[in-house]
Amino acid sequence: MKHISLKGKNVAILATDGFEQSELLEPRQALQSAGAIVKIISLSPNSIRGWKKSHWGQYVGVDATVENARASDFDAIVLPGGVMNSDKLRMSEHAVAFVREMGDAGKTIAAICHGAWALINADLVNGRTLTSWPSLEADLTNAGAKWIDQEVVVDSGLVTSRKPSDLPAFNAKMIEQIAVSGKLARRDVA
Repeated sequence: MKHISLKGKNVAILATDGFEQSELLEPRQALQSAGAIVKIISLSPNSIRGWKKSHWGQYVGVDATVENARASDFDAIVLPGGVMNSDKLRMSEHAVAFVREMGDAGKTIAAICHGAWALINADLVNGRTLTSWPSLEADLTNAGAKWIDQEVVVDSGLVTSRKPSDLPAFNAKMIEQIAVSGKLARRDVA
C-alpha cells in the first residue's frame, strides 16, 4: 500500500464492551501509522473490553463518552463489529445520533462486520451499496441497501467490509477515503 498521510485528521472509533478486538485494534493502528489522531468514543467512560474469537480480550481506554463527543470534532468514524458491541450501540440513542450526524455531514464512515447495524438505525443505508457480516444481508436489504458479498465496498465515503480477514483491504480503503474526504465523493466497488 502506498503511504497516505492523515496528519491533521481526527478519527473517532465508536465501540463498547464486546467489540471484535481485531476490528478495533488493527484499524486504530493503521490510522495512527498514517498520522491520524484517533479517539475511542464509548457509551461509558474509562475502558471497554474486546471480544477475541470465543472469549473476552483486552481492555482499551475510552477518550470520551458518546454523550460528550461532538461529530464536528472528527473527520471520520470507524464502527468495529462484534455482535455484543454492535447491538448495544444500535440501541443507544446517543450513539445512533452521533453516527447519523457524521453521515449527514458527509464524513467518512468505515464499518466492518456487525458495525453496519448502527448505519441502519441511523438511516444511512437506503440507496447505498455495502457489505457486512453475511447475517446482516436481510437487515440491510430491508433498510433499502444493495448488499454485495465482497471484501471491501466503498460508496461515497462509506467503507464497509465483512470480517477480520478483510481488514487489510478495509484499512487501505478507509485511509484512502479519509484522505480524500472533503473532495468529490465517489462510488467505488473495489
